Amino acid sequence: MKITIVGTRGIPNRYGGFERFAEQIASRFADHGHQVTVYCRRAFTRPDDVYDRRVRRIIVPSLHEKHLDTWVSTFFAAVHVAFSDNDIVLLCNVANSPFAYIPRLFGKPVVLNVDGLDRKREKWAGLGAQVLHLCEWMSSFSSNQLVTDARAIHDYYLAKYGSESLVIGYGSEMPAGDYNLNGLNLESGRYVLYVSRLEPENNPDLVLRSWRKVRSDWPLVIVGDNPYDAGYIERLKSLGDERVRFTGAIYGDGYWALQKHAGVFVFACEIGGVHPALIEAMAASNPVLYLDTPENAETAGDAAIRYDKSEADLAAKLQSMLDDPAAREQLAASAKQRADALYRWEAIAQKYEKVFAELVKK
Repeated sequence: MKITIVGTRGIPNRYGGFERFAEQIASRFADHGHQVTVYCRRAFTRPDDVYDRRVRRIIVPSLHEKHLDTWVSTFFAAVHVAFSDNDIVLLCNVANSPFAYIPRLFGKPVVLNVDGLDRKREKWAGLGAQVLHLCEWMSSFSSNQLVTDARAIHDYYLAKYGSESLVIGYGSEMPAGDYNLNGLNLESGRYVLYVSRLEPENNPDLVLRSWRKVRSDWPLVIVGDNPYDAGYIERLKSLGDERVRFTGAIYGDGYWALQKHAGVFVFACEIGGVHPALIEAMAASNPVLYLDTPENAETAGDAAIRYDKSEADLAAKLQSMLDDPAAREQLAASAKQRADALYRWEAIAQKYEKVFAELVKK
């Protein structure tokens, strides 16, 4: 099949979960002999990019501004793909649901992956949240097939809109290779890792405040950025003590080196379905602490330790884990086993291919 992926910032991944998804799923489709195209935003591409060259990139204009970037780029991509010879469109992001009709008008079926409930993010307060709520409603009927990445999100769409969706999660595999911490000035197995975009609903402030209560000489490594609010990052830095290291966003080999060598991974996101950073930490054999939400509990199950949204609970469980090497070892093995069983990219790709084949046949 000729498969097109629309709605992400593109490949290689320089932003977050959907970009990682596009990068990985496109390569698996290419492995299986499909012709794959990924639409990319100009601001997130470079001439010397390293990516799977079997995958065709089409770079579209965008406005590198929080409220318009996604819509502008996806509109151009949707119009372009409508006039192409592609068989199927995989559209990512609930905000892009209004554009599902453009390829469909030209006979191209659209599969829409909505991810989580984006409108609840603090950065979309006010009018932005209302627009995303409208997009959420439209996503319940605008595509040929709605995909949710967690049972909790599936149940939400069914209860609120009466819309049935297909649950297909994300993948996570530790890439083969010898990943080292060169240049990062960290000791393998002796640091706590937090990875996320630095936004309020991902609770980096909760992690930083809790860390103040933990007695340890391990560093806390905060990996992530916020391209739209530098002031928020400065406020976070004021919460950290001398044991905290802010690295900014790190991708590729550097990211996997940090995952591979972490002593503990703490996950604090509360909005969304299956979070890539969480399952990638599990795939990298990390003992994991996660914020107790239905989606996170569905993802990690009993293979990790949950905590409630309080400094005291997180600090206590961090301290307990740091003081118990045997518990860390056991949790690391459980996390790896669960990731291998449930979140492999090959299985995820095959699920999408089955949906694509059925829609193209129709």
